[in-house]
Amino acid sequence: MWSNGGEVQKIELGLRENWKQFTLLVIINAFVGGMVGLERSILPQIAEQEFHIAAKTAILSFIIVFGIVKAITNYFAGVFANKVGRKNLLTIGWLFAVPVPFILIFAPSWNWIVAANILLGINQGLAWSSTVVMKIDLVGEKQRGFAMGLNEFAGYLAVALVAFLTGYIAAEYGLRPYPFYLGIGLSLLGLAVSIFLVKDTRKHVEAENSFSNVPKLKNPFWETTWKHPNLGAVTQAGLVNNLNDGMAWGIFPILLATKGFDLEQIGVVTAVYPAVWGFGQLFTGRMADIFNKKHLLFTGMLLQGIALGLFLFAGSMTHYVLLSAVLGLGTAMVYPTFLATVAENTHPQDRAKSIGIFRLWRDLGYAIGAIITGLIADSYGIDISILAIGGLTVLSAVVIAVRMG
Repeated sequence: MWSNGGEVQKIELGLRENWKQFTLLVIINAFVGGMVGLERSILPQIAEQEFHIAAKTAILSFIIVFGIVKAITNYFAGVFANKVGRKNLLTIGWLFAVPVPFILIFAPSWNWIVAANILLGINQGLAWSSTVVMKIDLVGEKQRGFAMGLNEFAGYLAVALVAFLTGYIAAEYGLRPYPFYLGIGLSLLGLAVSIFLVKDTRKHVEAENSFSNVPKLKNPFWETTWKHPNLGAVTQAGLVNNLNDGMAWGIFPILLATKGFDLEQIGVVTAVYPAVWGFGQLFTGRMADIFNKKHLLFTGMLLQGIALGLFLFAGSMTHYVLLSAVLGLGTAMVYPTFLATVAENTHPQDRAKSIGIFRLWRDLGYAIGAIITGLIADSYGIDISILAIGGLTVLSAVVIAVRMG
């Protein structure tokens, strides 16, 4: 219990006890995901068709910048979550989102697109990190996997839906400006809801502090990064997961275009992967509360690696859709399990920091994946770049098998 101006309020942990705020945060995270979906289908085409950029490394520059900025912002979101407050970080995150669709609409050069992705990276780092930590604060220890499943389901389903819609709108009405009108609505709604309806969750953390028996970390950065066997195994897998996602984001539209698929077909294939990823987490998040987390993580990473390898042998639209679905399923198995495992292995006071550090390394995977993919694709071709990333993903599964308890 705590007192607020003479009124005593009881703080309870659990999904049922906090369902109104939890539902609100799920909706907000869908808006956050939608902002990324704006770019998912069509930005590589804008690079080639409007700005005449041919080198894959240059085209992927927007993902490299996005990944680095989001990763660093994740870290600082974790550091400042307890000092500034979760709600304040969420609101600041949305302020950075508002200019993004306008820049994408009016950008006179590719450098402006890259600049928009700096703002988008800050938005994603602050807003997504805040909703993750707030949901974990609300539900307590028994339902973390399910909470993260719902959070990531909403975010990545929105990525998929908006990626499909932008691909469709671009095919019908052109690459700019119409697809990005969606972003104006999403950013303004997200900002308004965060300011007027969301409540901070710091009191829920204080309530959990009173009964948690998880030891505090001596050095949260290094233990989360590698030294702690469970946290280190999860962190490397998170990095590799987003490394292959960065490759899928930048290379799949180019690969499909070289195979003769039109914008609408590319929109379908690039939307299937995050759609299965999103929907799957409704079930895999709950599975993370019931089944062995190590087995889920190993199987999910292995599935991703195999699916990427098989992309080289795909010969039809059906093949690409099926492989995108398998890739999405593998990602769904690991994504909520990552966050539930970090929360399970950290004290409530360390949790925001450790999640921020995990998300720092995980989202650096976007930049590393885009750089590696671009360099290999420019030197040896797209097929070899996909094969290399698939091999790294299988290796990550082996690290989980060896290191995790």
